[in-house]
Amino acid sequence: MIDVAAADEVAAGATMRIEVGNYEICIARDSDGTIHAIDDVCTHGEVSLAEGEVEGCAIECWLHGSQFDLTTGRPLSPPAFEPVAVYDCKEIAGRILIDPSTVLN
Repeated sequence: MIDVAAADEVAAGATMRIEVGNYEICIARDSDGTIHAIDDVCTHGEVSLAEGEVEGCAIECWLHGSQFDLTTGRPLSPPAFEPVAVYDCKEIAGRILIDPSTVLN
């Protein structure tokens, strides 16, 4: 696991874009306060998902409106049909830790 940020840097409904090695990752906190890590690039429009809006446990791509489930990476609405990768992500002792080598979906 790699320490990537302080937990208080990502409020409920907020996102953060990070780079870890060759990975571009979107860190998002859902409305219940759970932290998630997914690929930052939308599978439809090749734009940053971290610039989108978090609604419940989903993130919406700002360009074309596709929504992705933060837990599974599955697209919830078109025009995206391919899922984004979901990474192992934990919040421990006030820090956000991810493992970009562990894809959960």
